[in-house]
Amino acid sequence: MDASPVELAFGSTHALLTIARDIAKEIIKMDENTNYQEPTEGSPRWMGIAVVALAILSLVGVGLAWNAGGHARDAEQALATQTKTFQQSQDGINQRMAQAERTNAELQAEVNLVGDKLKLTEEQLSTARNQVKQSRADYTKKLNDVQSTLATKASADDVKALGTDVNGVKSDLDSTKGNIEQLRGEHGELIARNHEELEQLKRMGERDYYEFSLTAKGQKEHVGQTMIEFRSASGKKHQYTIAMYVDDTRLEKKNRSVNEPIYFYAGGSRQPMELVVNQVTDKKISGYLSAPKAIAASAKTN
Repeated sequence: MDASPVELAFGSTHALLTIARDIAKEIIKMDENTNYQEPTEGSPRWMGIAVVALAILSLVGVGLAWNAGGHARDAEQALATQTKTFQQSQDGINQRMAQAERTNAELQAEVNLVGDKLKLTEEQLSTARNQVKQSRADYTKKLNDVQSTLATKASADDVKALGTDVNGVKSDLDSTKGNIEQLRGEHGELIARNHEELEQLKRMGERDYYEFSLTAKGQKEHVGQTMIEFRSASGKKHQYTIAMYVDDTRLEKKNRSVNEPIYFYAGGSRQPMELVVNQVTDKKISGYLSAPKAIAASAKTN
């Protein structure tokens, strides 16, 4: 371990005092040796000894002062270094404490924000639950009111509703008949756009009708005296492509529209056959074949 400046100062002083004692001993020996000699005239012998002693003491004092001053400067420098180091450490500690306080403040702000959000979410959930309860209560009340009203007016309303239903059915029949009469082909034949309209045409008895439905590409089906082959279809464009086999002849009809009649002649008849596709999807077509009564009778005979 290194000696402190104070210890170095005391050590140097002790060394100088030792040197001074050694010089004093030499002077005493010299004085004793001169006692055996005869005295001479002039200054007394102790005057020289005193001068030498004073010179030695002066040298010792100067040495002590210089040594003490050097060690004092060293001590002062060491103290300044320690003070600077301590100040730097103190500054570092202050900075870390300030950083810790800022971090703590940020964490506290985040905790407060999360708490506010959780509180808001709980309030929203509670509000939604209350709204659902209120809606259920309102719906139950309205349902009970309707049931009570129906139970009170059942007898009178039943008779009135029956008359209304009869009138409604009559109106629907008239409307259906009107719609059918509005859609005719180029040869004057009525065209059915769905199964209900086709049933109306069958009841009129003017022609014979054969329904068909193809659900796979390449599928073939006999419809009356004709075979129909499903080629392709587009539900988005409402178009289809089929091939018909009539009297040993293959006829392909490409990109035909829904409810667009296809006319052709078969079996030597002067009246045309009529094929209508009234439902089209990407994987299915449905429709019917309309034939004159003479051709239909011939088909039944064959």
